[in-house]
Amino acid sequence: MEAISKIIGAVVLIVGTILLIAVLLAFPVMWLWNWLMPLIFGLTKITLLQALGLNILSNILFKSSSSSDNK
Repeated sequence: MEAISKIIGAVVLIVGTILLIAVLLAFPVMWLWNWLMPLIFGLTKITLLQALGLNILSNILFKSSSSSDNK
């Protein structure tokens, strides 16, 4: 029973860490967007969840799918 609780604790810690990193990476996107885009292009401001979505979308669109094994 103690092993199961350790596994559950580890999973919760890993998921929490991933969520914290995602939120920390979304803050600069939100701040830069809300500072620049409304002034330059007349776009609306975005929320933190929208900034997180932009991070995920840009990762999907611009992530290289080729390996970098240059031997």
